[in-house]
Amino acid sequence: MGNICRSPTAHGVFRQLVRDAGYADDIVIESCGTHAYHTGEPPDQRAQSAARRRGLDISDLQARQIKQSDFEDFDYILAMDRDNHDTLSSQCPVQHRHKLHMFLEYAPDVGRQEVPDPYYGGADGFDLVLDMVESGSRGLLDDIIAGHKLSAR
Repeated sequence: MGNICRSPTAHGVFRQLVRDAGYADDIVIESCGTHAYHTGEPPDQRAQSAARRRGLDISDLQARQIKQSDFEDFDYILAMDRDNHDTLSSQCPVQHRHKLHMFLEYAPDVGRQEVPDPYYGGADGFDLVLDMVESGSRGLLDDIIAGHKLSAR
């Protein structure tokens, strides 16, 4: 929503997974929010701390709101929850709706459809988000490799 908790966490997790897999030159990663609440701000300090505990640095990321050009420029537009998916769907040109997905579609083992927003909860909510996006990131990378026929590294 505001691009300071879930999305930058997923961005950092996926970025590291892509780097480790050797696809950093093949896959462009961006995160954004559906609202401009925190534009230009770094991720929430609690998100940064939770990520750091897992060896990830997301401090370089800055919140931004989705732009119309994102629907054209990216192959995947992922939402963390149904409300954000609905907002994206209302903004997305019809010819790009096939790009919209729920992030946890790529993590069927999680058993949930939505990544909960940890903003108003306790610190353990940020660890739960990390667990979910780690699983979703692995599934997403597998889908990208298969769907875009990237060579094994």
